[in-house]
Amino acid sequence: MSAKIRFNDLVIVLTGKDKGKTGVVKKIYRNNNMVVVSGINIIKKHQKSVPEKKQAGGIILQEAPIHISNLSIFNKKLNKADKVEFFWTSGKKIRRYKSNHESF
Repeated sequence: MSAKIRFNDLVIVLTGKDKGKTGVVKKIYRNNNMVVVSGINIIKKHQKSVPEKKQAGGIILQEAPIHISNLSIFNKKLNKADKVEFFWTSGKKIRRYKSNHESF
């Protein structure tokens, strides 16, 4: 089955502390259905310095994975969350928005 949310898709958060925020998918972990989205689910990580790699220590901010069920595709034309449907055209499977049947 094809994935409804893919790399570089614009998504909106449906639940949680970042509800309503949008971001672009940076990384997908298919084995546990987690996604890293830019600017979403920011955590503070206490990191030790590594002099060999010239890496400074301290508290750094980074994006943590969020479950894929808490996200939805963001439709720019309607400016809201949308569902995805699949259709076949000339032997290729293509994704499109369910509300206005526009491919993306």
